[in-house]
Amino acid sequence: MINIKTTRTELTLLKPEDARLLLEYRLTNRDHLCPWEPLRHENFYTLEQCKHELTKQRKMFEEGTGFYFTALTPDRREIIGLCNFSNVVHGVFQACHLGYSISKKYQGQGLMHEIVSAGIDYIFQEVKLHRIMANYIPDNHRSATLLKKLNFEEEGKARSYLKIAGKWQDHILTAKINPAQHHRN
Repeated sequence: MINIKTTRTELTLLKPEDARLLLEYRLTNRDHLCPWEPLRHENFYTLEQCKHELTKQRKMFEEGTGFYFTALTPDRREIIGLCNFSNVVHGVFQACHLGYSISKKYQGQGLMHEIVSAGIDYIFQEVKLHRIMANYIPDNHRSATLLKKLNFEEEGKARSYLKIAGKWQDHILTAKINPAQHHRN
């Protein structure tokens, strides 16, 4: 369906039969990712739930309402990270939200920048959205650095924005405008 090659990885849409890969990623990185994610019910960490979500993600891709990319190792046996573009709105808004995560094993190697850059290129060039929004908890210095390197502009701060790790947390709001459509009036 879709394969986006980068220097060290390949972004793809996993099929439901690939659910074991997603489950392994979730289980291996559970403690690593929990400070930055909502509280997860135990069924989130089941093969059945992973299959269900991958089926739903493929449907969203086909409908153009969500793009959930998985970055795989070159041998396609392990997930390096995830890069998703959700809440896609067409019409006059033409925007989405960016979310991402990387395996603890691969952090600090510049791979998240490589993965997210490739995803952004796809969203701007192929889907032709105008705006990508990404928000992060102020203490998440890695996300702040990544988004700055990707030329996201800070647009403000939202108080008590999302319930992450079991508590309502403030977020820094950022966005990037499609450079091919960047016109200020």
